[in-house]
Amino acid sequence: MPANILVVEDEPAIQELIAANLLHAGHHVLRANDAEEAALLVRDTLPDVVLLDWMLPGMPGLQFARRLRADERTRDLPIIMLTARSEEHDKIAGLEAGADDYLTKPFSPRELLARIKAVLRRRAPQMTEDAVEIEGLRLDPATHRVSGDGKAIDLGPTEFRLLHFFMTHAERVHSRTQLLDQVWGDHVFVEERTVDVHIRRLRSALEATGHDRLIQTVRGSGYRCSAQVE
Repeated sequence: MPANILVVEDEPAIQELIAANLLHAGHHVLRANDAEEAALLVRDTLPDVVLLDWMLPGMPGLQFARRLRADERTRDLPIIMLTARSEEHDKIAGLEAGADDYLTKPFSPRELLARIKAVLRRRAPQMTEDAVEIEGLRLDPATHRVSGDGKAIDLGPTEFRLLHFFMTHAERVHSRTQLLDQVWGDHVFVEERTVDVHIRRLRSALEATGHDRLIQTVRGSGYRCSAQVE
């Protein structure tokens, strides 16, 4: 699936090459020349992945990675460090600063795209096109189809995204605010009760196959997707 990728790179030629390959692969690209510019972009639009150069003017990439990890809003943001440093202790420093992966320059576009896909699969599985199945309920992002025990289930676009997020984060409890941030986007201003409306629609669509039981209300906390009945 297309991802919003922030490229933080101060070398224009490298930034352009990375951006061109990401766009060709169908991703959306945000660009920043330094950490401060990147911070402003992240404040306005939370990206799905950050490609972060180690050597930046002003605040170094390592420091910016630590800053992202220290902020609750960006704590789980996937970060891939880009650098010409190839020594083991440099890689360890990058990973300890909060990077999810470490890519040494020069690298091929295919390797970069593969690393992005791998990081998204670990950190943000709802951004991948991998099909997911729980208790006979199957969702395929590539074909945008949902079925329950082999029977097609028709979902609206918001209910589809909501179910995809639930299924790729099974057993985890999410508050209404967290669901708004993750499914609607953290800069879309809608009321929390909007979540309840779409949960009801989702459960209604899943009733025919009995899979509405998977979408559970956790009193005082929010909702979760679980096959376990308490």
